[in-house]
Amino acid sequence: MKLLCQCKTKDVYALEDGNYLLKFKELAGDEGAPAPGADATGSSAQMGRTRLLLSEYFFRCVDEAGYPTHFISADIEKSEMTVLPTEKPGKGLEVICRYRAVGSFIKRYGGYVREGQALDALFEVNLKDEERGNPAITRETLDMLGIISGDEYNTLKFLTKRISGVIRDELESKELELNDVTLEFGYYEEDFILIGEISGENLRVCKEGKLLNTFDLAAIMLD
Repeated sequence: MKLLCQCKTKDVYALEDGNYLLKFKELAGDEGAPAPGADATGSSAQMGRTRLLLSEYFFRCVDEAGYPTHFISADIEKSEMTVLPTEKPGKGLEVICRYRAVGSFIKRYGGYVREGQALDALFEVNLKDEERGNPAITRETLDMLGIISGDEYNTLKFLTKRISGVIRDELESKELELNDVTLEFGYYEEDFILIGEISGENLRVCKEGKLLNTFDLAAIMLD
């Protein structure tokens, strides 16, 4: 295997058959408790495996719904997932589908919306650029900078809303509410497919108003 890159939550390797291998890392919260988006590593022996279990579950749901993903197979014991090789648009984009005004959205637009207000599958795009705070970017700017075209933007919007709807329906079947989801897409044979992971790292899910961490979410969804 050839190491291609090291990300916050996983390492990416190129396999001899042309596919990629994602090796999920272990993450823990500031006080050792698992928490979505935590930066510390190595403190929870089960976190990477749990994120992988959730990702496998949701990728299969999305695949069954007929939307393209990079998922091929998963080895839970090794915390590894085999995926199709893809290329990112530009240096990477993250797309967000929002159903509630929470988190960074309320920080930006709190003067116009109340905390927890319902949103109608609101679509946003951010550049993956931590040095610049992962800035939001518009359709016109993406096109003018040559990152993606206007037509590709529309495709991303369509796929994001449809796939987020699949995830939301799965969560609602367990009486859970999806506040927002952050997804990532890459090119495979010139078409966009869903890549990355789908776990507590990029889902903001509540049960009876309480935000769930990755372990809580997995315990409910995989029961």
